[in-house]
Amino acid sequence: MKTFKMISFSLLNGDQTDYLPMLDGIIINQENSHRLWILEMFLEAEHKERFEKLQADEALIEAKVVISYPENEPAAFVLAIDTVHQIGDRVSVLLKGRLKRQRSEYAEQLLSELMDKGFEGDALLERFESDMKSRPRLNKK
Repeated sequence: MKTFKMISFSLLNGDQTDYLPMLDGIIINQENSHRLWILEMFLEAEHKERFEKLQADEALIEAKVVISYPENEPAAFVLAIDTVHQIGDRVSVLLKGRLKRQRSEYAEQLLSELMDKGFEGDALLERFESDMKSRPRLNKK
């Protein structure tokens, strides 16, 4: 097993990315034959109800997680909520899931999509760099 610091966590909902400000987080690669990961994050209690509903619905969620260093690209996961615990005025959320395979041609697809939207020159470069960090969903062609 390998343990890493979770820097940020964002829920994906359709084309929308919902950043959740964590107080702390850890991610564990179990390095087993099932390729399972365990994520635990510590949040303000206002997020408790949201995660309890996802847990009750047995929903699989998609998330983008930055691991170890803020400048790392987000990794995409498909996760299930395992437990939600109130700790004082905060909440601990334990999730389990798998790393989602990223399309290897993401950069090329992003660049093509931005050019189709009319971006060029410095605006294209700035938007491309920004989107490579945030990794928005691309339109399927």
